[in-house]
Amino acid sequence: MKTAGLSGRVMDGDPRALARAISLAEDNAPRAMELLRELFPHTGKARVLGVTGPPGAGKSSLVDHLITHYRKAGHRVGVLAVDPSSAYSGGAILGDRVRMQRHAGDDGVFIRSMATRGHLGGLARASNDAIDLLDAAGFDPVLVETVGVGQDEIEVVKTADVVVVVLVPGMGDDIQAIKAGILEIADLFVINKADREGADRLHADLDYMLSLGSYEERPRPGVLRTIAIRDEGVEQLREELDRFLEREHGQRIERRRERSLARLLAVLTERLMARAMERVLTEERLEQLVEAIADRRLDPYSAVDEIVEELEAR
Repeated sequence: MKTAGLSGRVMDGDPRALARAISLAEDNAPRAMELLRELFPHTGKARVLGVTGPPGAGKSSLVDHLITHYRKAGHRVGVLAVDPSSAYSGGAILGDRVRMQRHAGDDGVFIRSMATRGHLGGLARASNDAIDLLDAAGFDPVLVETVGVGQDEIEVVKTADVVVVVLVPGMGDDIQAIKAGILEIADLFVINKADREGADRLHADLDYMLSLGSYEERPRPGVLRTIAIRDEGVEQLREELDRFLEREHGQRIERRRERSLARLLAVLTERLMARAMERVLTEERLEQLVEAIADRRLDPYSAVDEIVEELEAR
């Protein structure tokens, strides 16, 4: 399948072509770069919604019902479920249709699980490329659901126009999660499974912690309650997301600029690393440098200086 033909089929919304294109991006294939160059002028239209929160918070159920509500409103919805990498295959552990099977036959919904592939920041470069591909294929919004609330998930901010943090009462680590930098990335908090004991306490704790924040450069995050499994509060969440994106248009533009910078630097770093590995860092040489650093015979800064000097000399 030639790249030119593939790009046309992606723009026509062909699901098989889109799946093929995302696979090329995941594999970092040279053809993927050609494809993304061709399609890039046709991107930037989709709203990107990040959904994160601790395991067990019901994120997948929430996303599942959000899909339904966006479809009822006439939108074609793309979903990227960014899952833990398999230690053996590098693939996503959780399959696309395990969580959202009822949308499998709807050509207005495209769901893809992607592995983080061990990247710090959770959303791998391939996920950013996949968002562009979904955007070019006419999906809007694109929902990006990530695992956990650790350091990796902070990367969601660099991808999403609005970030939803899903919490659930009674898990024991709610406030710890909130303290771990989540306040800084959330545009909207959702207390899911809000019929559980402890929902009022969690809401009060959130309100208190939010009252301590500074909101000169961004609005104070709202707090909504849902019971996703019963589809309660989900339409109100969709409406609030739409209002946020309309109301905070300037912030959305600035966030996209920040995302563009982060993406440029990430691609540059990856490309320079690949060139260093190809031209200078043979497996044997890399092992020698690692051993020297581990034995304290060489510091990492001097090792990098050596590598850079060799690259510049070639």
